[in-house]
Amino acid sequence: MPMLPNIPMNPGDSDIYNTSGDGQFGSWDDKAVRHAFIRKVYAIISLQLLVTVAIIAVFTFVEPVYTFVRKNPAVYYASYAVFLVTYLVLACCQGPRRRFPWNVILLSVFTLAMSFMTGTIASFYSSKAVLICLGITAIVTIAVTVFCFQTKVDFTSCAGLFSVLGIVLFVTGIVTAIVLAFKYVYWLHMLYAAIGAVVFTLFLAYDTQLVIGNRKHTINPEEYVYGAMKIYTDIVYIFINLLQIVGSRT
Repeated sequence: MPMLPNIPMNPGDSDIYNTSGDGQFGSWDDKAVRHAFIRKVYAIISLQLLVTVAIIAVFTFVEPVYTFVRKNPAVYYASYAVFLVTYLVLACCQGPRRRFPWNVILLSVFTLAMSFMTGTIASFYSSKAVLICLGITAIVTIAVTVFCFQTKVDFTSCAGLFSVLGIVLFVTGIVTAIVLAFKYVYWLHMLYAAIGAVVFTLFLAYDTQLVIGNRKHTINPEEYVYGAMKIYTDIVYIFINLLQIVGSRT
């Protein structure tokens, strides 16, 4: 079975965020602008998730497909390489991220690569485990989103804490991958998956509030591709980590 994929730390781009502490970025105080931005971000995320769920379904329920990807791990490693490259380009390069149609092309390639990577991982688990994890992920995503829209708690004010969590998860992922490459340790695999599920749920809350706005930090309204990519990645990684836990017990 492919190793649980690790994700690089976001190097951060000061042009993405408003860090003035007033929760506004240019015309961000205009409710029409903010609502249009939120609708655009979640419309993109919806399309991304539809594509991902469709590919996961094919990799899970179509026997010739899941048999092929199980016997050919190159599918997974190729999709992970494409995912990693496109993620770094979108996260680090403002030009391609904001310039149409390059931003749409890069985001589409990124989504397909991550969908193939996730579908390959799902092919190693039972259809029951996949369906359970899809359901749990949907519930967690909806609950976190509703909570972020309603709560007065500002997760974006704890940017330093989330940076530390990201570094810890990244380093732990590398160490876990090295250990499991030599000897499979069940409890270590489950521990890392559990930590990953919790941390990416917190990341989802943080990134959702960056998109919603009216917080200490907000995403520039021009960064709809970046906002969609971050939330989509959080949701998929919650599903992948849950699958490691639930799939081992079904």
